[in-house]
Amino acid sequence: MRMIGVCRFSYPALGGFKRMHDTIEEREAYLYDPERMELRFRHFEALNLASISAQKDEDFTYLIVIGENLPKPYYDRLHDLTASTKQIKIIPMSPMRHRAAMQAAIQYELGDNDVESIQFRLDDDDAVGRNFVRMVRRRARQSAAMRQGWNNMVFEFSSGYSVKLSEQGILKQKVETPFLACGLAVLFQPGATRTIMNYGHHKLHHEMPTLIDPNTVMYLRAVHDDNDSKVKVKEDKLEPLTEEEQTFFEARFNVTNEHVRSVFAAQAEPLGTA
Repeated sequence: MRMIGVCRFSYPALGGFKRMHDTIEEREAYLYDPERMELRFRHFEALNLASISAQKDEDFTYLIVIGENLPKPYYDRLHDLTASTKQIKIIPMSPMRHRAAMQAAIQYELGDNDVESIQFRLDDDDAVGRNFVRMVRRRARQSAAMRQGWNNMVFEFSSGYSVKLSEQGILKQKVETPFLACGLAVLFQPGATRTIMNYGHHKLHHEMPTLIDPNTVMYLRAVHDDNDSKVKVKEDKLEPLTEEEQTFFEARFNVTNEHVRSVFAAQAEPLGTA
């Protein structure tokens, strides 16, 4: 059983963003704006990469899809950040429809596609629990008899936190939001022609059987000014982490106030030359 995750990192897709642009050049100019890229890199390092690099079950592949024209300083920075995480593969792709691009990346990684696969997707500014891969694989084993004859099954964790990061550290609000992209994975039988990217994550339970765990806190979802899909949270409800929550965030997500403060206080890196 293979497990494959996919992450879009400032990939200039044709569609797939709430903010629309008339040309690819305009989209790339927006995506690769230095101020925006700094924001994305800081969230990626403090949340996404922190949690992916600390997975307790290391048997998975994590695809980071980028545009072929990502400026070299940003490519080098991404490569340097991820080089020590053996599960990560950086996949440059030419512009195409968002879902088609992510699907193509997954299908290429699947290759012969001759075993069951579990697939998940994660935004570059979100995190999953360090036990995410291990628990999803365990749920797949536990449900093996029940799902005989089924083509697919969703494993969903609906509890997590909305978080806002800054030089002051982490502000949070506990949330329960079903069928977020950052809280689920989908099992596919060998030879399946579809991937997780063929389905809207909010409607997966209309398409296939679903096992929901409402109790295990499994994701962190970032709140900031560059959210493409607006996170529904009132910022006046966000509060600093308690001492108990600081311990929990480190143990569950490999995310700490100290690291967040360090990353967000660092001087912005110059773009340099391509």
